[in-house]
Amino acid sequence: MTVPRILVVDDEADLCELVEITLLKMGLDVDSAGHLAAARALLQQREYALVLTDMRLPDGMGIELVREVAGACRNTPIAVITAFGSADNAVTALKAGAFDYLSKPVGLDQLRLLVQSALRISAAPAVPGKVALAAGSSAGLRLMGESALMRDLRAQIVRLARSMAPIAISGESGSGKELAARDIHAQSARVDKPFVAVNCGAIPEALMEAEFFGYRKGAFTGAAEDRDGFFQAANGGTLLLDEVADLPLAMQVKLLRAIQERRVRKVGATVEEAVDVRLISATHQNLAELVEKGKFRQDLYYRLNVIELRLPPLRERLEDVGLLADAILVKLSAPDGPRATLAPAALAALCGYTFPGNVRELENILERALAFASDDVIEVVDLGLKSARMGILDSGRRAHAESAEAAELADVAPSLAPVPSGAQALDRADAGSAMAALPALPVSLPDHLDQVEREIICRALGQTGFNRTQAAELLGISFRQLRYRMQRLDIHEPD
Repeated sequence: MTVPRILVVDDEADLCELVEITLLKMGLDVDSAGHLAAARALLQQREYALVLTDMRLPDGMGIELVREVAGACRNTPIAVITAFGSADNAVTALKAGAFDYLSKPVGLDQLRLLVQSALRISAAPAVPGKVALAAGSSAGLRLMGESALMRDLRAQIVRLARSMAPIAISGESGSGKELAARDIHAQSARVDKPFVAVNCGAIPEALMEAEFFGYRKGAFTGAAEDRDGFFQAANGGTLLLDEVADLPLAMQVKLLRAIQERRVRKVGATVEEAVDVRLISATHQNLAELVEKGKFRQDLYYRLNVIELRLPPLRERLEDVGLLADAILVKLSAPDGPRATLAPAALAALCGYTFPGNVRELENILERALAFASDDVIEVVDLGLKSARMGILDSGRRAHAESAEAAELADVAPSLAPVPSGAQALDRADAGSAMAALPALPVSLPDHLDQVEREIICRALGQTGFNRTQAAELLGISFRQLRYRMQRLDIHEPD
């Protein structure tokens, strides 16, 4: 078995020796270079499992080596060593293609974690299926679609999975931000480690520090035992900060320190502990605008937004609607029953819809339509799309109605003649009397119609002894439609 070899590029003899000793104790081979020229010469001679370079070298900057290795040696991860407090240099290196970074003074625990992650990445190309995924295949990825936008997105995910750089996922609600984060984790060398998703907007502010960093027994009332936080739970894996824009400013400061130091302190503890997590953040809000308004810290924004991944809304890739709908219907159909399908007109209606709620709305529409569908075929009427949003289909219906109305008027036009003014007044009086005799208009038409529907369904169920199959036959609807209406109208079988 070949022993992995690491290239260390640094002109500080003491630091270089410390790193070499640590790597040798890990059972690795090490080559050292004191300047860029020597490093380039070694890189031409062999491949390395990891290149670790200082940012400042006698004959240039380490960022130059980062760009060269990231561009030419795609299977060789490169990490940088930055001076204490040089957060901007670390971000610059990550954007240039660095896999990770270490801050001086170099902590040996952090060094070991970084090397272990790099070794997993170096071995990643041998994993079956990676080549196909890099070509944009949907195999193994949760994000579906064969549009050009989705092919590009999947290719980006495969590339980003090889890095440790923080990723900020932006996109509208329902566009699949968590799915993208899970795909990045699944394609990374951390796939066998935990993936922890945290909804930042769902945690009470008073509990945030304890939830993120954990706490010691007795740290506060109710702390009956030691407990790990989200960072410890995701150690070695990936931590998704969903809706990160909802974090209060006080928590943003603590989160920034944890990201920079890669260490967390539990509530009630006196010492910090190292954590190794890949950070992914997601939000439907514009973080840059929140920074300008003072609602989000600029320094935290730069640390989280090293690489941005934008998810397109469904309306920008409507050609994927058919594929997505098929997959959703497979999931919604009973395992031992027939699979529901979309009628051609129903599919055309969906493809003309704007989907303000994106894929999540498509799921809701199909789930509701399935309750109305007869013979497991979903028709346009089952979709319940609002006419104002049905585009071409709605326009066609209006055009048909207008032409029919025009034809009807043309047929009756010859028989129309002016009515004497006295007769007009009499007709209006009769009409007024007739209107007065009608019952008052309902305050709420939807509530009135629901009440009428509830009474009719209850009568049918009463006649059949609450046999829903027979009641559906009496009403001329399917059993599934009756069940949906009973759930919507809160109709239950009496005790």
